[in-house]
Amino acid sequence: QVQLVESGGGLVQPGGSLRVSCAASGFTLDDYAIGWFRQAPGKEREGVSCISSSDGRRYYAGSVKGRFTISRDNAKNTVDLQMNSLKPEDTAVYYCAAEVGDCDSLYYWDSRSYGYWGQGTQVTVSS
Repeated sequence: QVQLVESGGGLVQPGGSLRVSCAASGFTLDDYAIGWFRQAPGKEREGVSCISSSDGRRYYAGSVKGRFTISRDNAKNTVDLQMNSLKPEDTAVYYCAAEVGDCDSLYYWDSRSYGYWGQGTQVTVSS
């Protein structure tokens, strides 16, 4: 059974850090572009980051560039999103998504480009 599972969400103070992880079962992530998306209450789902399969090229939304880092661990079949200097506006449910290929072969900020999704993990940034 193909499955993506996110973990690592939680409550953190502004300026703090959090690492969320996306683990795959039933398939090998290194053949897939992996995107991280987030959705805050009352807002549309937005793309945060994408990492390609063939060359590991990384893409970031302007709102998180310089603060978030996406990385793969093919041995563990996981993709992590390290989030630093967190702001209250980063509060959202974070989802990982997978699709065969590289980010630039997809409309990687469009959630419809991805065929596999996790259930999401809540990240709350608040004092």
